Amino acid sequence: MAGSRKLRLGTVIHGVGGGTAQWRHPQALSDASVNIDFYKEQARKAEEGKLDFLFIADGLYINEKSIPHFLNRFEPITILSALGSVTSHLGLVGTVSTSYSEPFTIARQFASLDQISRGRAGWNVVTSPLEGSALNYGKTVEQHPTHEERYRIAEEFIQVAKGLWDSWEDDAFVRDKEKGVFFEPAKLHTLNHTGTYFSVKGPLNVARSKQGHPVVFQAGSSENGKDLAGKSADAVYTAPETLDDAQNFYRDVKQRAVANGRAPEEVLIFPGITVIVGETEEDAERIYNEVAALVSIDSALDYLGRFFEHHDFSQYPLDEPFPDLGELGQNSFQSTTNLIKRTAQEENLTLRQVALRSVTPRSPFIGSAEKVADLIQEWFAGEGADGFVIRPGAPGALHQFVDLVVPLLQSRGLFRTEYEHDTLRGNLGLPVPVNRYSLESSGTLQLQGEG
Repeated sequence: MAGSRKLRLGTVIHGVGGGTAQWRHPQALSDASVNIDFYKEQARKAEEGKLDFLFIADGLYINEKSIPHFLNRFEPITILSALGSVTSHLGLVGTVSTSYSEPFTIARQFASLDQISRGRAGWNVVTSPLEGSALNYGKTVEQHPTHEERYRIAEEFIQVAKGLWDSWEDDAFVRDKEKGVFFEPAKLHTLNHTGTYFSVKGPLNVARSKQGHPVVFQAGSSENGKDLAGKSADAVYTAPETLDDAQNFYRDVKQRAVANGRAPEEVLIFPGITVIVGETEEDAERIYNEVAALVSIDSALDYLGRFFEHHDFSQYPLDEPFPDLGELGQNSFQSTTNLIKRTAQEENLTLRQVALRSVTPRSPFIGSAEKVADLIQEWFAGEGADGFVIRPGAPGALHQFVDLVVPLLQSRGLFRTEYEHDTLRGNLGLPVPVNRYSLESSGTLQLQGEG
């Protein structure tokens, strides 16, 4: 099966790190989260490795207990637009909330990024799990939508955005100076959407790029999240802990896509994996331990609390069993909090153990380049993934992955040695959506580079 498929790879740029203490590492750039030169360097390295895309995460609420990277970082669309000018093939994927944004604005911003990058934009759809986000948008915590409602909002939001992206047919702008015709009015379309959550007239004042629509990623592994992925996403960002978990998720989402009248290959599954590559197994273990040793138990408790609506875990004994939290976490990071509670109960973990595991998880993708490449190949060939999002687990980890692991994957025929296309859809092998208004005359979806 692996022979007929091609591995896809992306990476996340997390500035000073996704944990609480990587910024303290001697090799870390302590202002990386707002250092444009750092972002440019990481983007160029990702493109050197022929990666499909880079990914910028985001959130809408912080407090004094948030991890350092969250406290002071770039807004995704802004930094991705800047990175579009220093890359030529790398996809540019940014996180934007559907719970605290307007479809017209977001459709316009991503269409602009898509034009700036000549067809390399991607949108990671999130629903903003933290209740505190409401306080930054003129609402009370009580007005923060429930988990289920956030996904209903997201579904309508995505459909509106896709409708707006089709406002202009691809050949609408004729720009005939001699005849004085800038565009063909018959090829401009007004959406006139009126739904449960949004009323949007349109049309959008940005035309489609050559990839048709920005690639829609979706992050969320709850039942609602998987339903949304099956209906509307081109790619799914997930975080399984084992190959068995990854395979179950893979089959589940592909089946939901088919149930929605889609081909399974139209939805790509990307587990996020924390990677540390060493010259040897012992070297990788040393790097992991250096990072883990920087974490204090207080910061680990704060990190854990974020998943549970910034719950204060300092009130519980550290070395007694993980506390019974009831339904806490169901309206925030639901799939994550369910996993934490279930694992703590099954393994009889203490609060200290849960907190430290959460902030410095021991990923299986820590080891020599050969070991990491072997695991990637195993998960890919075993249909636990269509590709991976590389989360650097230590300063310099992206460089080590590109320099040491990518060549092994290339030598095994799993990963490209040159980019196939200059758009994100083209490199991911995803179909270009035919404009809905010209669909009757086209009749089918066109594969990137084949029409």
